[in-house]
Amino acid sequence: MSRLSTARRTFLKQLARCGAGLAVLTGSKTGFANSSVVLTNIRIAEADSGYTRVVFDLSKNIKHNIFSLIDPHRVVIDLADTRESHAFELKQQPTNILQSIRSAKQPNGQLRVVFDLKVKAVRPRSFVLPPEGDADYRLVVDLRAADLNPTPIVTSQQKQRQQKKTFVIALDPGHGGRDPGAIGKQGTREKDVALAVARKMQSMINHTAGYRAVLTRTGDQFIALRQRVKKAREVQADLFISLHADSFRNSKAKGASVYALSLNGASSEAARWLAQKENKSDLIGGISLDDRDDMIASVLLGMSQESTILDSLKLGSDVLHHLEKVSRVNNKQVQQAGFAVLKAPDVPSILVEMAFLSNPAEERKLRDKKYQKRLATAIFAGIKSHLKQYPV
Repeated sequence: MSRLSTARRTFLKQLARCGAGLAVLTGSKTGFANSSVVLTNIRIAEADSGYTRVVFDLSKNIKHNIFSLIDPHRVVIDLADTRESHAFELKQQPTNILQSIRSAKQPNGQLRVVFDLKVKAVRPRSFVLPPEGDADYRLVVDLRAADLNPTPIVTSQQKQRQQKKTFVIALDPGHGGRDPGAIGKQGTREKDVALAVARKMQSMINHTAGYRAVLTRTGDQFIALRQRVKKAREVQADLFISLHADSFRNSKAKGASVYALSLNGASSEAARWLAQKENKSDLIGGISLDDRDDMIASVLLGMSQESTILDSLKLGSDVLHHLEKVSRVNNKQVQQAGFAVLKAPDVPSILVEMAFLSNPAEERKLRDKKYQKRLATAIFAGIKSHLKQYPV
């Protein structure tokens, strides 16, 4: 077993003990126009690790909101357009966390469900499962006692860095082959600029002790977006850096930008991964989920993605700070979008738009080998700064 896999296993165990998220809003807007949602049953279970799981069996998909209140301590769930149910009268099954469940119809048509708690601090997490087999829609609510003075979690990436002597950086020159990307007025092609900067970065990285660079494409070839992500995971990359040059209809647009994955992009990717059963043998850092149901796999994958996005945002911020020294930046904050190349669930990933090829002045800079080297130096400086800060 690799050190990378061991670290990620340790991280997921830590996450499972600590829980996640305080409030979420889920469900779709469809299915509420004609009739109310029927709550047919409530199931309560207490896991060996101490958390309580409550499952609401529903006649159709549901929109819900969950939040916590104090004095007294309780968790509240508002179920949109849901009928009152006798299931609440039948299901009073206290656990180490849950004292009782009660409900009341709200004037706006929502059904308010209140979990009265035995503990002061709880981390609630909820998600909706689609119909499967004989089961209809299910709203799953996990209640986990929260430590008021928690020990800081060491993420999988941080744990891994403590154990490794060499950091592997996946460099992804955008576009290639039949896909030239943006093209400037002087004929400068995005795919050529991206590869030139990537090669300069690769040389710098490989001449720096403790670092190794791997290119997703080494020449002018077309590589599918998801194949780029797959290659980074195959080499157990610590970080993934995708290099691009922007374009806009306004030729005055200029400056660099850095992107990380958005939460919406992560959610859609999780669904795709879970739908492809072959992925479950290596879903998160070498952890096999073949023996787990989709519900558990979804929770574990969600936790891993949330951690990876947070690490990506920190990495992007460090890279932006150093890019400012050589280039104007469009936004001093890392932006978020659903780029396919950023969707590895366990590799912190950023996409760097180095400048605008549609801007004549910036196109001239991007053609300059000295300027390409300055960009490469700045991005690598941001990477080194990030890896120096974490896992401290």
